[in-house]
Parts: sequence; structure tokens; C-alpha cells
Amino acid sequence: MTINQASAIPFRHVDNGVEFCLITSLKRKRWMFPKGIIDPGETYVETALKEAHEEAGLHGRIVGEPLGTYEYFKWETTLEVTVVLMEVLNCDDLWEEAGLRERRWLPAAEALEILSQRELRHLLQKAIEVLDRPSQ
Repeated sequence: MTINQASAIPFRHVDNGVEFCLITSLKRKRWMFPKGIIDPGETYVETALKEAHEEAGLHGRIVGEPLGTYEYFKWETTLEVTVVLMEVLNCDDLWEEAGLRERRWLPAAEALEILSQRELRHLLQKAIEVLDRPSQ
């Protein structure tokens, strides 16, 4: 059985371009993006926004269609993650998992450097390309 998850790649506009928000995983403290299991009755959009709020204190909106999906193996099953781009409109100083995770805002090059999973680097690269496109 496959378990479905959703993940947000959070970004914000700053004076010199765009920054991305990364958080640490709970156990191994690897840098990643907020993600979680899609609960029954929830959409991937709702889950991505909820997880970004719970895990990183972020509020915002999903931009465009999903950037893609990736799979990994955990809890003796396959998890499939749908990844979306999230524009952050507000960022809490304190949030639900603040004591459990570190949160960092980084420019694209630095974010690509510290992400340990190849799939996450690939999807961040796609996010950068989407944000670099001229508006229609």
C-alpha cells in the first residue's frame, strides 16, 4: 500500500530576489521542506499548507500546479509525495514545532547546497525555473 503525502516548497520575495524556507527533519536533522500525510478528506493543497504552518510557522498560498512527485520507503511501505510551490505571505516567530525543528531562509544556491536528498534538489531546481519565468 502506498501512503500519499504533500510537501510545500516555501518561498518569499526579498530585495535581491527569492529565498526558500527549509526546516530540519525530526530525527536525523537533515534539511528538508515541510511535508505530511494527506488525511482522509483533505487535498494535497490543504495538507501542504497545514504542514507548512505546523512544521515551520508559515502562512501563504499555493502557486500553480504541482512541481512533481517523488517516492521513498518508510514504516515498511512506500510513500508518494506531491510537491507544490508555496508563496509565503506571513511567518510566525513561534509555531507548533518550533522547539523540535530549525527553520532557515536561504537563497536558491545555498538551499540547493544543504538539501541532502537528490529528489528535493531536483524539485527545488524546478521551483527556481518556475519563479524565473516571466509572468504571462
